[in-house]
Amino acid sequence: QVQLVESGGGLVQPGGSLRLSCAPSPNIFVINTMGWYRQAPGKQREWVASSTSYSANYADSVKGRFTISRDSTENTVYLQMNSLKPEDTAVYYCNAALFRYSGASIGDYWGQGTQVTVSS
Repeated sequence: QVQLVESGGGLVQPGGSLRLSCAPSPNIFVINTMGWYRQAPGKQREWVASSTSYSANYADSVKGRFTISRDSTENTVYLQMNSLKPEDTAVYYCNAALFRYSGASIGDYWGQGTQVTVSS
């Protein structure tokens, strides 16, 4: 079945960096709009960042620290996270609208989530 596969989470010290990746599997679909969300225990899932091929937007809490990028060859979207803070600790989820190369949409999909823990 079609799914988004996430990776890159882990344990990092405050001020450190991580890069999350998200790619469709099987890799025969095109990522259109892409969003990153996160959810900490006891809190609602919140929007972190989103992008298209032409623009990107970020939540105020991560602006200037997080950056979305795309690797067209690998058909992968990344979330580069710098200057990480303990409050960034959460499970991060990617969300993407996928299309066939013909241009037909096959729907919106969520990644399985990857844990990011910022602690010394």
